[in-house]
Amino acid sequence: MAHATETTQTTRRDFLMLATGAAGAVGLGAVIVPLVSQLAPDAQTVAAGAPMDVDLGPIAEGQAIKLFWRGKLIFVRHRTKKEIDEARAVNVATLPDPQTDQARVKEGHEQFLIVYGNCTHLGCVPLGNSPGDPKGDYDGWFCPCHGSHYDSSGRIRKGPAPLNLPIPPYAFNADTKIRIG
Repeated sequence: MAHATETTQTTRRDFLMLATGAAGAVGLGAVIVPLVSQLAPDAQTVAAGAPMDVDLGPIAEGQAIKLFWRGKLIFVRHRTKKEIDEARAVNVATLPDPQTDQARVKEGHEQFLIVYGNCTHLGCVPLGNSPGDPKGDYDGWFCPCHGSHYDSSGRIRKGPAPLNLPIPPYAFNADTKIRIG
């Protein structure tokens, strides 16, 4: 009989311990969740650095588009067969920044060229993406600020720019879909 009373008192004590523990856990969670979420980057920061998916399907052959990724201008060009052939026929040894066309595109997707869209001289935006824009002497891009000419592979061919248009990190997810970043 004494054993049954002792069991009842232990149950009440256990209940109070559980209730106190549960209230403490809820209170601790109410403090930690907002604190941890405050330490995470905001949506604008995440969007600025996050990879960007691009569908290349709507870009017609010979057309180019401009994008912004991480605040930097990106040119995406759907090159024609003529542009690819011209880019590959160049003697790489004659280039100021020697690089083959094959090294600047992804194998099997040579028709798409993805490069940063700022001149490597002083950061101006070269012309050549819109119809009617001057494309320079090598059918690529022309920087009107100081006269740099890039070919259809984004390689510097003439002018004060010292380097080719850089290539951002990207990969093909499908035949006409890329992820930049």
